[in-house]
Amino acid sequence: MAIQKLSSKNQIVLPKEARQAMGVKGGDELLVVVKNDLTIVMPKPKRYTRALRGLTKGTYPSGYLKRERKSW
Repeated sequence: MAIQKLSSKNQIVLPKEARQAMGVKGGDELLVVVKNDLTIVMPKPKRYTRALRGLTKGTYPSGYLKRERKSW
């Protein structure tokens, strides 16, 4: 695990291990997803639906969405 400091310009440097694991290099675009107190950084996906699938799982109680949709 590497510790990085946020610069005065609000920038960080991704450690070499992280860049290699994600397969990114300078100039590549990254997607940053924030969910509650968790921040996920990943390469910009070709298809957003696959990358974001399941991120909101557990947000609503069981059966809530079905009841809402029926109320329409």
